[in-house]
Amino acid sequence: MTSALIIIAQHGYQDRELDGTRKGLLEADFEVTICSKDVGPCTGKLGGHEDATVAMRDVDVSQFDRFAFIGGPGARELKDDVEAQELARRIHSSGKIYGAICIAPTILAAAGVLKGKNATVWNKDDEPGKFLELHGAVFTNEDVTVDGNLVTANGPDAAEAFGRALAK
Repeated sequence: MTSALIIIAQHGYQDRELDGTRKGLLEADFEVTICSKDVGPCTGKLGGHEDATVAMRDVDVSQFDRFAFIGGPGARELKDDVEAQELARRIHSSGKIYGAICIAPTILAAAGVLKGKNATVWNKDDEPGKFLELHGAVFTNEDVTVDGNLVTANGPDAAEAFGRALAK
């Protein structure tokens, strides 16, 4: 069975993005594992509850086929998190399919893995798009952007399409 690791913030992940991404992966017969800063309970921006079964620092990238960073207000803080950036670099180096939705592409940009890549991001105030460009990405402003093994999406309404694109 193919497996996917979904990375969420401990507090403030975007519930609809997690649900839609997970649905797209499950429909393609992926086994889904939830990851966060630490093992244990996670709370969504909209009141959801998930249990992370693996901590970012303990991820064995070789055990998963796909990786997705989920947005929400908590993901904004992960942009500056050393462990989140290191995980993004390890995933990128693996050559496997990975992505991020909503504000989470800024984590990938901060980790330096979007240089020369087409990518999208939640861009309500233009700052996230500029942040991606500042870190070498080509900002597309699309709902979902696929560039090689990288998939990015701009928010909750694109979550299922993001999950399906990751699964392909």
